[in-house]
Amino acid sequence: MSATDITSTPEWSALTEHHTAIAGTHLRELFDSDPGRAAAFTATGADLVLDYSKHRIDRDTLGLLTALARRAGLPERIEAMFSGAHINTSENRAVLHTALRLPRDATLVVDGQDVVADVHETLDRMGSFTDAVRSGEWTGYTGERIRAVVNIGIGGSDLGPVMAYEALRAYADRSIELRFVSNIDPTDVVEATRDLDPASTLFVISSKTFTTLETLTNARAARDWLLEGLGGDEKAVAKHFVAVSTNAELVRGFGIDEANMFGFWDWVGGRYSVDSAIGLSLMIAVGKEQFGEFLAGMHAIDEHFRTTPLEENLPAIAGLLNVWYVNFFGTQTHAVLPYSQYLHRLPAYLQQLTMESNGKSVRGDGTPVTTATGEIFWGEPGTNGQHAFYQLIHQGTRLIPADFIGFAEPNNEVPVDAETDMHDLFMSNLLAQTSALAFGKTAEEIAAEGTPADVVPHKVMPGNRPTSVILARKLTPSVLGQLIALYEHTTFVEGTIWGIDSFDQWGVELGKVLARQLGPLLTEADPDLSGVDASTAALVTRYREWRGR
Repeated sequence: MSATDITSTPEWSALTEHHTAIAGTHLRELFDSDPGRAAAFTATGADLVLDYSKHRIDRDTLGLLTALARRAGLPERIEAMFSGAHINTSENRAVLHTALRLPRDATLVVDGQDVVADVHETLDRMGSFTDAVRSGEWTGYTGERIRAVVNIGIGGSDLGPVMAYEALRAYADRSIELRFVSNIDPTDVVEATRDLDPASTLFVISSKTFTTLETLTNARAARDWLLEGLGGDEKAVAKHFVAVSTNAELVRGFGIDEANMFGFWDWVGGRYSVDSAIGLSLMIAVGKEQFGEFLAGMHAIDEHFRTTPLEENLPAIAGLLNVWYVNFFGTQTHAVLPYSQYLHRLPAYLQQLTMESNGKSVRGDGTPVTTATGEIFWGEPGTNGQHAFYQLIHQGTRLIPADFIGFAEPNNEVPVDAETDMHDLFMSNLLAQTSALAFGKTAEEIAAEGTPADVVPHKVMPGNRPTSVILARKLTPSVLGQLIALYEHTTFVEGTIWGIDSFDQWGVELGKVLARQLGPLLTEADPDLSGVDASTAALVTRYREWRGR
């Protein structure tokens, strides 16, 4: 039975019946009836601990979900991905982001090419360049050492590097300022360069084709800024710009030395590319050794995902729980709540990873899906979110599964008193929130505290809100890599169950095409608006009036 008709399988029917039987059971009952629940519903992989005991499942649920995964061919799909099969069917490509973190002594031949050798050749070149920038050996046009690096990209060429840099600031060389430009809004590039010195600024232009509209527009603006500040000599470009691209001709045409072009491959999707040459700016910030630890962390979860039985497999468990809520409880969103300020960009990064991957309405064979796919991912770091949207999660009418991510050891210690530091206080909030979401507070408990009867309903906390807790000892480069790989593979598990291709993104392309078509209508002398809809034509007209055109 193919995954493409998963909703008509006996395994799906069994889960439907199981949901009917268990949906009304409160987490209070589930914990009271099973003293060993917390231990039974905790799994480990590499340095990560996943406590999924506060989910609306019993001891039968995971077995039913893993049976569904086997029916969908998940074990076979995992092996196909790792072996380089062309599982991105709509683009006829392998999906090999996992090869980007294979150790040097590994071998993986795909379409006749040892991709591991290629990966490490690029990593070595990145490492040599990084060493030169960090040591001061690489200097700008005037002989100044580099003190600022500006990464220009968009989508995966921005979200991954900026998230990882923010996450690993504690490990970064603070003598080098790192900034990121992605938005075609001119404010982005202007503000990123406003207080920088062109003589000591290096730009990393990340575009595989070197044709991405937003990236190349920002790159040209940065080039103009640099040349204006350095006297206009075109030779300065080669000392202040490097490229992450595969289009040597356009890179050379821009003025970048081809020796400073770092490539990657068609089997690396943008949202899976932070561990490729797209991570060059991150490597400059943290150094090649710690970038290597980052890759090793990803590989550790890759191996866990590939070799661990589904019942103990962190990405499999997480992905199947997401399917459980989306398809049987009808949830539409998923909150990611890292209790680490360093991870404040993680929810934005996961939005692309998950929603670009699984925001699909046709299956791999082109037929319509037969069930809901994807979730809206969102979130903010604790404790900020507690004073914003947690109210809705606790007492609102929507069921919102949430991932809480925390660490035992802080990257920064600030004491509160002799016994406690701020991190202890911080983590106590994580533990309190997951407990309150699970168990709530009844009207009887609130009334027993002397609360006036008319106020009691307002203070009732229904509980029964599902959460996962992902714990690690400390946020390190390796642990960050593990978290990224965990979510990558969780996304893959969901896509496999739904029978969709999680590795294409055709929905992104239409807007790009239309933007290129509409652009001239905003600027040319006498635009022909007959080919656009009435609303767009009216908006173009108003825009041109306000711009004096």
